[in-house]
Amino acid sequence: MARIPILKLGNNLFVTVQVDVDDQLASTLQDDLMTQIVATGAKGVLIDISSMEIVDSFLGRMLAQIASMSRILDAEVVVVGMRPPVAITLVELGLSLPGVRMALNVDRGIAMLGEALTVGGGRDGGDHVAG
Repeated sequence: MARIPILKLGNNLFVTVQVDVDDQLASTLQDDLMTQIVATGAKGVLIDISSMEIVDSFLGRMLAQIASMSRILDAEVVVVGMRPPVAITLVELGLSLPGVRMALNVDRGIAMLGEALTVGGGRDGGDHVAG
């Protein structure tokens, strides 16, 4: 079974999605991430989706669920690199991804995680976008 690699960098986990993600792989990623958050004590998760061409409603809901579950496990999630066609598709599907923090690139995502962890911000469950 294919898996998406999860790297530990300091107190954060880094996931870069570079393959087409079907429903099974998305579920496996969710399970793997939750296991790694608990095992490593990670306080932040950065998910890079810049290579993704397509996001369907299942994957959109899965990203929102990953963010919700991670917050329960005391870890912030930032999704980075969303391409305009992916954003358009999510809006057309009516998915707003509540609780998912977004940044345009990895540098801004890491900065956002750093701010959330040092200030204790970002725990309000709202949507945030770093430009």
